[in-house]
Amino acid sequence: MPTARVEEAGTAPVLTVSATYGAGGSVVAPALAHRLGLPLVDRLVSPDLAHGAVTSGEALSEAEEKATPGNRFFSYLARAAPFGATIVPPLVDVDDDEVVRRRAEAPIADLRNGGGGVVLGRAAAVVLGDAPATYHVRLDGPPDRRAEKAAIIEGIPLERARERLAETDRARAAYVRRLYHTDPSDRSLYHLVVDTTVMDLADVVDLVLVAARGALGIG
Repeated sequence: MPTARVEEAGTAPVLTVSATYGAGGSVVAPALAHRLGLPLVDRLVSPDLAHGAVTSGEALSEAEEKATPGNRFFSYLARAAPFGATIVPPLVDVDDDEVVRRRAEAPIADLRNGGGGVVLGRAAAVVLGDAPATYHVRLDGPPDRRAEKAAIIEGIPLERARERLAETDRARAAYVRRLYHTDPSDRSLYHLVVDTTVMDLADVVDLVLVAARGALGIG
């Protein structure tokens, strides 16, 4: 795993959840935070900590699409060329990559230096790397089954879920690749990888809790 990006991080336990669209991150991460009695840092929704709050859902949130006030960073990434190809910047102002990183990483550092917590998205497994008292989880599954699950979670038609899957997966992967030069599907980033499309999400929460509690030594 990569070296932690958060400088002089504390030792409070942090559980990170990376999830592709339809893998249930918007359900599993808040449930983990609630069960552990820890704060939740959602995908780029707010710089403040939300305590067990309902997340923005499986699809890109408005904040993700903008990434930071006044720009179209995520929309740009969703339309950008695949990783490895030349990416032409949009015709709108986009904050410097380091500014985006600092804003996304600040709440993670707050968790590490506070009482710990659960982080959904934000490339947290890359940000924290092999820092002490961290446990990284990846939720994934075959696209067809994830689309079916997303349609149920979000209450939308299956065809719309398929469209959102393509856009959301591409944008979130591009975010990690652009800012950290890392492929978020790289399994070496995570301690546990779960195909959530073949399990009830309540069982996924139980599975992750058992694994994380054993690894982190938390109740």
